[in-house]
Amino acid sequence: MRGITVKVAQAIIDRFDDLSLFFSLSRQQLAEAFGSDSRLFADEPRAKALAEASREMEFVTKNAIRLIFFTDASYPQRLIECEDAPLLLYGIGTTDLNNARFISIVGTRHATAYGTRFVDDLIPALASTMADPIVVVSGLAYGIDVAAHRSALSASVPTIGVLAHGLNTIYPAAHRDTASRMIRAGGALLTDYRSIDAIHKGNFLARNRIVAGLSDCVIVVESDSRGGAMSTARLAAAYSRDVFSLPGRYTDRFSRGCNSLIASHIAQIVTEPDDIIQAMNWKKRPENGSQPSLPLDLNPDEEAIISLLTTNGQASLSEILEVIDLPVHRLMSLLIDMESRSLLIALPGANYRPL
Repeated sequence: MRGITVKVAQAIIDRFDDLSLFFSLSRQQLAEAFGSDSRLFADEPRAKALAEASREMEFVTKNAIRLIFFTDASYPQRLIECEDAPLLLYGIGTTDLNNARFISIVGTRHATAYGTRFVDDLIPALASTMADPIVVVSGLAYGIDVAAHRSALSASVPTIGVLAHGLNTIYPAAHRDTASRMIRAGGALLTDYRSIDAIHKGNFLARNRIVAGLSDCVIVVESDSRGGAMSTARLAAAYSRDVFSLPGRYTDRFSRGCNSLIASHIAQIVTEPDDIIQAMNWKKRPENGSQPSLPLDLNPDEEAIISLLTTNGQASLSEILEVIDLPVHRLMSLLIDMESRSLLIALPGANYRPL
């Protein structure tokens, strides 16, 4: 329903034990329950939304679509901290949306050999160098997006395509085979659009918030001064995500945007995997013949997490958030780091227990 944000939806859920009451009560009854009236309580839009949901469930059931509501443990915890996060995601594929390093790679639809070669070099190098698994996120568009997905497939890295339309179609149609391969290889397609929603230009800019919000960092490979990749970079910066940008010659049209992101201090320069790994403080795999070092001490946040897990036996991400004053994406990064150091074990449903 238009106008219902995560904050508003949570207030409705908190008010009613049974969410169906929001649709079955009269406008007057809702106004009495909340202490004030709202256009959201009007009978017609609620009835229309319920009817459309019923039609959408037929499509969802027939096509085995994965529904991920914002209150579900499987909902991406990085995304939920964004003010404009969608209430519901529709997905195909089984990728865990929380327990990995999520890297969004975006850029122009007019990718050059310079940009695609960088992507083809970067993804397998990160996958082979990093101690933790990675997931590559992009928008399945022409150019850098599809190059990132295909490079991830070649490197056996799960990759997620965020779509600007419902799962009843793939746009562009030329990427249907790539999308199918992504799902078969353990990746996913995600969208917040229904099968009955029309495709229009504004959808593509709106979906960029999901590309940015899903990730630990965003890498802009090639872009002119304007375009979807630039909006994704700015959204990522607004969400306190790290942004990286591939520099290029000042004469190259599709390096103008990248260079301006660097010049304006929105993005850090990236030319090799270590630029990302060091900036994000991610762990590398131990070199052949060496043993991973054992942690000699813990920082205060780590001590608090271990204390909580030891006391309770295990804890959910939301329970850890109550005792650790960190943004969700930073806490997720810390938990993955602690898992790589054999301090804890990640369980299904964003739960954790001590090793």
